[in-house]
Amino acid sequence: QVQLVQSGGGLIQPGGSLRLACKGSGFAVTQDQMIWYRQVEGGERKFVAFIKEKLNLSHYAESVKGRFAISADGAANTVYLQMNDLKPEDTAVYWCQALGLNIWGQGTQVTVSS
Repeated sequence: QVQLVQSGGGLIQPGGSLRLACKGSGFAVTQDQMIWYRQVEGGERKFVAFIKEKLNLSHYAESVKGRFAISADGAANTVYLQMNDLKPEDTAVYWCQALGLNIWGQGTQVTVSS
């Protein structure tokens, strides 16, 4: 079965760090363009970062550049989003997508609050 399963997330204080994981099954995440999005309540889903591991390409939204890092682990077949120096405005539901297969993870809530 081709699917993405997300893990990580939760409640974190401002300035803290979290790592989100997006584990693929039925395909290799390193062979597809993997994208992280986020969506605040009542808002649109917005691009956060992408990685195309086989081309050694990655790109970030300006709002997270320098704080977030996307990576792919072929052995674990998992894409990660390391989020550092988190801010209240990073609060959202985070989604991963395998672009070529157009499949999505189930979403995970990140809440940054003191």
